[in-house]
Amino acid sequence: MTIAIFHEHPDWFRPLFAELERRGIPFERIDAAAHRYDPSETSVPWSLVFNRASPSAYLREARQTTFHTLHWLRHLERLGVPVVNGSQAYGLELSKATQLDLMTELGVPFPKSRVINHPSQAVAAARGLRYPVLVKANVGGSGAGIVGFNSEAELAAAADAGLLDLGVDGTALVQEQAPLRDGRITRVETLGGEYLYAIHVYPADTGFNLCPADACQTGDGVELSRNACALDAPKNGLRVERADPPREIIEAIERISRATNLDVGGIEFLVDDRDGQWYVYDINALSNFVADAVNVVGFDPFVKLVDYLEARLAGAAEPAEVAA
Repeated sequence: MTIAIFHEHPDWFRPLFAELERRGIPFERIDAAAHRYDPSETSVPWSLVFNRASPSAYLREARQTTFHTLHWLRHLERLGVPVVNGSQAYGLELSKATQLDLMTELGVPFPKSRVINHPSQAVAAARGLRYPVLVKANVGGSGAGIVGFNSEAELAAAADAGLLDLGVDGTALVQEQAPLRDGRITRVETLGGEYLYAIHVYPADTGFNLCPADACQTGDGVELSRNACALDAPKNGLRVERADPPREIIEAIERISRATNLDVGGIEFLVDDRDGQWYVYDINALSNFVADAVNVVGFDPFVKLVDYLEARLAGAAEPAEVAA
């Protein structure tokens, strides 16, 4: 029984591959950036497929990956192939707008937002929101496609000048940018719909890239070696430390994970310093886990991830077949 690991980034998943190799679990790496499949096939040679494709692939000259992945996942599911982070979870990560609909349905608080499909709508959409506001591309990744504006005049000038990029699907959020209590956001990782760990991330002032795997500092501010971080990561000044969120927030995040079949992922929230209200603002169906996890959170999450994959593999049938 073999696991297929579908991914396009050459470095992010080395710890996963190492743990699979250590245990002698057969797996095949599949390049998501140069892939094909036959819609008429009735079987595949894997007992389990682990989707590790990222919507941010377009930032790494792999734009073709983003929506092809969704099509292939749906194909696999039609064949009855077990998929970790399947089309429902991946489709949710592809749309920040859909994430907000889900949170509305589940009663999970999120920053006030509007959805637009043309830059000319940005100013009107922001009316009734508190400035500063963010314009967020619907398909993002690592802070891509997020721009902040302090006033209606700034936003209007950017729209008039053609400076608002709504991203690969021409859709964006206009969203309140809450001042961060204690200058941090919190990322909660889940596995199999259950809480795994949480970290506080202290963003740099120069951007919106809050990917903790890219943080090259421990909680004490000590710089790590480059092989402890995503190798393409900028030294962006992030600092991380272990967090212990309130049970109310953990339960809300677990509801999100279970409702969307998010097998492994990271969900981020902030606390608005104006009133102390917490808001979930991003759902990530791909997690690289925090750099230097043993020192930051006290254990290696890749060990638990492979435990989970082994359990899924044990419960999987032989390669699926459907009638021609």
